[in-house]
Amino acid sequence: MATVAAVIFFLDQFTKFLVLYFLATDQETVIIDGFFKFVRWGNTGAAWSLLHDNNLLLAVISILALTGLILWRDYFDTKTLWGQIALGLIFGGIVGNLLDRLHPMRHQVIDFLRFYMYQRNGQEIGFPAFNVADSAICIGVAILILISWIQDRAADA
Repeated sequence: MATVAAVIFFLDQFTKFLVLYFLATDQETVIIDGFFKFVRWGNTGAAWSLLHDNNLLLAVISILALTGLILWRDYFDTKTLWGQIALGLIFGGIVGNLLDRLHPMRHQVIDFLRFYMYQRNGQEIGFPAFNVADSAICIGVAILILISWIQDRAADA
């Protein structure tokens, strides 16, 4: 669990460092036109910029979530490899974004992966930009849900 969390944290911070170094604020680099690009967006909110400009509140929520996960980790399937991987992904992701929120020069999460497409009128629509930490948290939660679903099905059988 700790190894997965450390790898995710490192990858998250390294990719954000590269974005901060190579892209100017609000700069975009199109990789596949009409599908994927790198952006440099700061987010002081949560997913989809919910609670925008509430960075400190979200940092406190992150700390509470991390503390809760550590204290109650035995309620999750931590005895299996997949359970440990899931919690490692979640821990690493939370800590990666938390560091961004608490960083004295940033005070915002750096998002840089953007999937999008063009509407018929030429305007762009897309999924909100995200980062490695966001991906790790979502994948970790999905694994925990899948583990729970498999265990429930096995118990019903």
